[in-house]
Amino acid sequence: MKPALTQLGNEMTRLTGVRAIMKDIVETLRSGAGQEFINLSAGNPLILPEVELLWRDCTAALLASSEYGEVVCRYGASQGYQPLIDAVVADFNQRYGLSLTARNILITPGSQSLYFYAANAFGGYTTSGTLKKIVLPLSPDYTGYGGVALTQAALFAYKPSLDVDTVKHRFKYRPDFSQLEIADDTGCVLFSRPCNPTGNVLTDDEVQKIVAMAAAYDVPVLIDSAYAPPFPALNFTEMTPLFGENILHCMSLSKAGLPGERIGIAIGDEQLIEVLECFQTNMCIHSPRYGQAIAARAINSGALADIAANVIRPFYQKKGKIVETTLDQAMPDVPWFLHRGEGAIFSWLWLKDLPITDWELYQALKQVGVIVVPGNSFFPGLRDNWEHTRQCIRISLTGSDRALETAMKRLAVVVEQVYQQSAVNQQQSVVAP
Repeated sequence: MKPALTQLGNEMTRLTGVRAIMKDIVETLRSGAGQEFINLSAGNPLILPEVELLWRDCTAALLASSEYGEVVCRYGASQGYQPLIDAVVADFNQRYGLSLTARNILITPGSQSLYFYAANAFGGYTTSGTLKKIVLPLSPDYTGYGGVALTQAALFAYKPSLDVDTVKHRFKYRPDFSQLEIADDTGCVLFSRPCNPTGNVLTDDEVQKIVAMAAAYDVPVLIDSAYAPPFPALNFTEMTPLFGENILHCMSLSKAGLPGERIGIAIGDEQLIEVLECFQTNMCIHSPRYGQAIAARAINSGALADIAANVIRPFYQKKGKIVETTLDQAMPDVPWFLHRGEGAIFSWLWLKDLPITDWELYQALKQVGVIVVPGNSFFPGLRDNWEHTRQCIRISLTGSDRALETAMKRLAVVVEQVYQQSAVNQQQSVVAP
């Protein structure tokens, strides 16, 4: 059966960003004919024994409690499971000196749904026909933002400025405030901190400047904190979550070991929270409660923050160092630059003047048994035809230590061959009659 789809149906069924790449990766793995691949594509966190044990213990405590039936066998409030809301309020008030109440919290089925609610509550066409933009102030950013807007024309990203260290082969993206515009036609602002895919962490000053620009027009700023402290605390540089009247601090427990339970947490002004709660009520009534119940226990006990800081963070930070060290030793003398590893579970490699596209490099790496993600998928909403978007790849830090080292050495060989072949082709074209 092939039903006729509406405009919305066509929009929501298209493969966006990395999801289209993942389809190719799955097919590659299935048709590998015995070839072994080092798969550094996924954003799926590894199952760490200490993290799994935490959730097992919390589950056992829930099963043994009188609370179990109420959690699993009954509907709940759209805002979320009250003990989890109370746990977040108490933890953040104590940790960051805030004055939150339950009315400042919304629990959603994963943070992706939260961005979907916000993008379409604040972005898109108004009742008067005006288009409100969803502004991504720093591109590249999370590929999933490309699928959250029902009105694709509303998504608008800005090119960054590049802070490049040519000697150390490192670089960092920074917001280009000479270009960034937040105005009457802005519906909301959205960015990740730390950033998927680059590992970038916007400074406090950069965030505060964006927030101030948005506050002048009563525009909410959604800070995607899926990798931020206090949990999962996947920041490798000092950073503190920022809060304010027009800030929606958006969290996820996926990288804290619960990706299967889909738990997103929004913290913000109660009027913003109420808008998103109404959206959620109409969409799915409420977030699943089992995961919320065990998360409340993990937060109240302090175990989740402790494991995040002392297990999850150092585990991935070590993986990032392996990638950095191996590339420093193995990469040829070509213009390669690794983004400063400030957080998240990825490394981001820019190959300046890459003679082929990122997609072609992805295909060449598959031939030597290495799977990464072409970078072009991580520039949703960018209107400019910027060659940089075809010169980057994302490398997941979810491989074993040996796999990461082996993969980076193979990558270095392929990169050297690509640049050498390009140089040969240029010489031949010069001497040809």
